[in-house]
Amino acid sequence: MATSNPEIAYDFLPLLRVHKDGHVERFFGTETIPAGFDPQTGVSSKDVNIIPETDVYARLYLPMKLTENSKNHKLPVVVYYHGGGFCLSTASSRNYHNYLNKLVAEAGIVAVSVNYRRPPENPLPVAYEDSLAAVQWVASHKNSHGPEPWLNEHGDFGRLFMLGVSAGANIAHNVAMLAGNAGSEPGVEILGVGLTHPFFWGSKSIGSEGVSASTDLVSKSLNDRLWPFVCPSNPDNDDPRVNPVAEGAPSLAGLGCRRMLVCVAEKDLLRDRGWMYNEALGRSGWTGVVEIHETKGEGHTFHLFNLDGENAKDLIRRLAAFFNS
Repeated sequence: MATSNPEIAYDFLPLLRVHKDGHVERFFGTETIPAGFDPQTGVSSKDVNIIPETDVYARLYLPMKLTENSKNHKLPVVVYYHGGGFCLSTASSRNYHNYLNKLVAEAGIVAVSVNYRRPPENPLPVAYEDSLAAVQWVASHKNSHGPEPWLNEHGDFGRLFMLGVSAGANIAHNVAMLAGNAGSEPGVEILGVGLTHPFFWGSKSIGSEGVSASTDLVSKSLNDRLWPFVCPSNPDNDDPRVNPVAEGAPSLAGLGCRRMLVCVAEKDLLRDRGWMYNEALGRSGWTGVVEIHETKGEGHTFHLFNLDGENAKDLIRRLAAFFNS
């Protein structure tokens, strides 16, 4: 968006502002919290640089009560991609950190939260590339010879999952598609993928996206503008990376995992896209098992802002069951 301020290159409101000196001023997702031990959940976390040449790091989480008495106690490994419209938040953002402490404690998993590089400084597909590289880094521990002791000692690589929320769920889907491509395999089998309130979109409105009394017009306008902003090299809202059911998109039968859980929220503008994805995957010829879970009465990413609410706890329990069934 053009601006009359001579110091500002452009605005992408309400999310961020780009200054002419290259500085990006973000208006959400800037509150961070350091890694460490969380006494409320008994979960420890630490930051590890996983791609030194790009300074991409991951925040690892370990449930100490399940591992302190046995170095050989193996747990599911979950690679997590945070949300924020691809361009906001980090792996150290307070909401995501607190959420993962609770999820790790409830599910009994080792989590690897990826701090991928973000637009506009690093337009897509950089985040996809970083996220695939992160899975490859995690996979390097499958024979207990990787650089990170927590993964060597406690990771069960027969139970490797990916989980993402919003834009992070979009990333998880796209990494799974890359994993299904023989030329881009991350080097280990991904058992399952969880998509929480996935950001999928398209040039044509569907369901509740149509202009009506119930349509969230502010969110719809933002969603219409988001993909062209974060992926200027192909600013088409029917790019199959953002609209995986678009005409001509690669078949979902190529998804590189065996299980899929799609989580949607009743009052989320993206709800119908999640249902459409679920239905398209089911009829694609993909040989895995897909499930869908809908939370009634809630909106987009509600669980990040009310961790003690019953619906947030229920969603965590549903994901814990998915990782451990």
